[in-house]
Amino acid sequence: MRPPSRLAAAFLAAASLILASVAAVSVSATVPARADVVPEPEDYRGPPYRAPVPATLVGASVLTTAEAKALWEMKAALFVDTLPTPKRPANLPEGTLWRAPPREDVPGSVWLANTGYDRLSTEMDAYYTAALAEITHGDADAPLVFYCLSECWMSWNAARRALEYGYTNVSWYPEGTDGWSNSGLPLEHREPYELTR
Repeated sequence: MRPPSRLAAAFLAAASLILASVAAVSVSATVPARADVVPEPEDYRGPPYRAPVPATLVGASVLTTAEAKALWEMKAALFVDTLPTPKRPANLPEGTLWRAPPREDVPGSVWLANTGYDRLSTEMDAYYTAALAEITHGDADAPLVFYCLSECWMSWNAARRALEYGYTNVSWYPEGTDGWSNSGLPLEHREPYELTR
């Protein structure tokens, strides 16, 4: 059998390259570009709540620290802190005096504590619904920015729940007070929001 001509050899080499390229494209289409990409869950996210979060929240805007700062400086949105209230450590000896650590967050925020869990009790759901209605004065189009700490699902859950309640101008700031303070921006002491009626 004769060896292939130069033209045939070049054709075979080109065909091999094309097939290799097609195979690479097929593989890259099925494998995520980055292994650390976190997909949005189909429902609310349960524990552990301190874990890597997605880069998106369908129906909401996702803000960087610079974008959150711009909204804050313009007073163009209501900032909603969703960090839960600290719980007394279970291993403290009986009779030990325990004080919850103070919460400092974005100045002017409203702290709707404990509203970012995957499941809310009937009472907590009623509180969250009423609190959002109060702080927005019943305006479902009011701009809202939800946050807690970095890599915290509480704010993602709370923002998603607000969308399901019918709020239309929802933003999520995933870097939270960690990203805020690490950028040298001010914090102020906050107490959980109490309903006025």
